[in-house]
Amino acid sequence: MHFEILVEDISGKTALEILIPKIISTEQHTFNIHPYKGIGHIPKDLKSASDPKKRILLDQLPRLIQGYGNTFSQYTPDYPAVLIVICDLDNRCLSTFRKELLDIVNKCNPPPKTQFCIAIEEGESWYLGDLAAVKAAYPKAKEAVLKSYINDSISETWEKLADAVFSGGKQKLKKQGRQAIGLEKTNWANNIPPHMDVDNNLSPSFCYFRDQLRGLTSQ
Repeated sequence: MHFEILVEDISGKTALEILIPKIISTEQHTFNIHPYKGIGHIPKDLKSASDPKKRILLDQLPRLIQGYGNTFSQYTPDYPAVLIVICDLDNRCLSTFRKELLDIVNKCNPPPKTQFCIAIEEGESWYLGDLAAVKAAYPKAKEAVLKSYINDSISETWEKLADAVFSGGKQKLKKQGRQAIGLEKTNWANNIPPHMDVDNNLSPSFCYFRDQLRGLTSQ
C-alpha cells in the first residue's frame, strides 16, 4: 500500500519520517509526506481563492483531494493508495470539523480513499503521550511540568513542552518570535520521536493514527 500524507508544518513531516517506520513495514509499504505552512480554513464553497504557493493546508484541501482522487484511480488493486490528512483541532468542534472534511471527499469524483487524523491539540500532544521519550531526549526536562499535562487536553500543548524542556520556558521562546518557535518545534521533532515507543503512547489521537495505519495495511 502507498500513503500520501499531508501535514501542516515541517516539524510534522520530520516527526512522521521517524515514526511511520516504527508503525508499519516500509519494506512492504511506501509513503510520501507533504508539509504545508499552516492550517488555514476550509473554503465555504470548496473553491479556494488563496494562492497555492502559500501552501496553506485547509485552504487548498478541496483541490488537493480531487487531484489525489484522479491520481489514485490509476493505481492497481494490488497496490492501492490512501490519502492521510493530519491536522490540529485547535479551537474547532471535532464533530463539525470531521463532517466538513468528509464532505470534501464525498463531493469529489472520483473520491480518493482518505483518512483524517486530527490531533486534539498540537502535534506536540503525541510527544507528551510518551513522557519516557521526552525525558530520554531531554534528561533535564522538568518532571513536575510533564506530569501536570493531561493527554490530548485542550490546553497550551507546545507551551507546556517548552516549559518542560526549553531553557527559559515558553515565555523566553515566545519573545524570540515565530521563527524561533518553529525551529524549536523541529528540534523536538528530531529529538523525541527516535525514543518513542509507538505501542505505548497515552495520546488518544496518536493511537488513532497508529491504529489507522496498521488497519489499512492489514486489509
